[in-house]
Amino acid sequence: MFEMTPREIVAELDKHIVGQDAAKRAVAIALRNRWRWQQLPDDVRKEVTPKNIIMIGPTGVGKTEITRRLASLMGAPFVKVEASRYTEVGYYGRDVESIIRDLVEAAANLVRNRKRAEVEAQATERVEDRLLELLLPSSNGQLLEDESETAPHTERSPSESAQRRERTREKFRAKLRAGELEDRSIELTVEHRGSPVQIFSNMGMEQMDLDLQGMLEKIMPRQSTKRQLKVREARRVLLDQEIESLVDKDAVNEEAVRLAERAGVVFIDEIDKVCGPEESRGPDVSRQGVQRDLLPIVEGTTVQTRYGALKTDHILFIAAGAFHKSKPSDLMPELQGRFPIRVELKDLTRDDFVRILTEPATSLTRQYELLLSMDGVKLKFKKDGVETLADIAYHVNQTTQNIGARRLYTLLERLLEDVSYQAPDSSKKSIVIDGAYVKDKLDAITRNEDLTKFIL
Repeated sequence: MFEMTPREIVAELDKHIVGQDAAKRAVAIALRNRWRWQQLPDDVRKEVTPKNIIMIGPTGVGKTEITRRLASLMGAPFVKVEASRYTEVGYYGRDVESIIRDLVEAAANLVRNRKRAEVEAQATERVEDRLLELLLPSSNGQLLEDESETAPHTERSPSESAQRRERTREKFRAKLRAGELEDRSIELTVEHRGSPVQIFSNMGMEQMDLDLQGMLEKIMPRQSTKRQLKVREARRVLLDQEIESLVDKDAVNEEAVRLAERAGVVFIDEIDKVCGPEESRGPDVSRQGVQRDLLPIVEGTTVQTRYGALKTDHILFIAAGAFHKSKPSDLMPELQGRFPIRVELKDLTRDDFVRILTEPATSLTRQYELLLSMDGVKLKFKKDGVETLADIAYHVNQTTQNIGARRLYTLLERLLEDVSYQAPDSSKKSIVIDGAYVKDKLDAITRNEDLTKFIL
């Protein structure tokens, strides 16, 4: 993960994202710098901060996808937020500090899943023992059900009874492992809390739920119910209970905070939507306020979360925006300075559309082929069909609103509408998508620009 070189990271991104080499190189270097930072001595490490990135480019060119794939490669806590969802303190909306709380929550989920995997083998052994206890009657002198018909009714010493019970227990264990008892019903006591209390708050009050919700969970008594479950169902319930008892919650909380601090990635989309003049009125009044509230978080501050206090100094922030009606220089100078690396993503060309349709491991054409194969329809995209589709997508983007690669989704849905509708009942199970087919389905729409604006 962190040991990957920038070249290897770019190669992984190339499997899913076409073009935008400059952006890929920038994020690959940022990821490698995380590894380099980890290797520094402690006295030097605290002086080095991540170099945040701002991506500039129209919608649909891969800004979000690059960051999402990067976080997946890292196995790091990652959150994607839209800057337009936040407002400054005093106005209705979300507090910008909730970004960091969401990041810690993502980190906690990663740590919790890893801890669960570590104790799963031990928990599985415990579940087997608990199932045997539920399947076998308590040792009160009565015969086990498998012995009742064959065993003579004679008095036995305690040691003989214990040996006999152990032998029967091992027989049941063998049956349990062989899957012979999966349909047997057992009575299981399931403990659960009441419905959690969700706190909805206005701006500046979200921190109220940090301890209040935890306190309510501790105060609310556990409720127990007895349920009749098959062994296969009880195994899942017991496994969750055993894993929960084996995982140290305090250790999870501490590790989650450390992971978020050292490897967290925050992607702030639509950063251009909070650009605005200093003096604003009406619905845009809080734009400058959002920037002012974002500044200390990006610069480095301490945020209180339900898992503990978290310092944001070493979190990697990646901002992105189309900047159609504004420009990066419209951001506050202080905030601009916190994003020293600027990458401009290019508009997609006709050749880029061809590559998007064919090259990625899960390309759009491949996705539709697999979807329709579920109805027994064999869909085949020919080269001239893909090229014609790319030509139309590029043309529509140029003559109407440019929405990048998302244009291909609308075109493909329109192109395959009849096929998708008729697939379950159609006797024709092999369909070839060539240039003539694409023109027949889409040319009438693309010729009428006014109609295109509404349909495509």
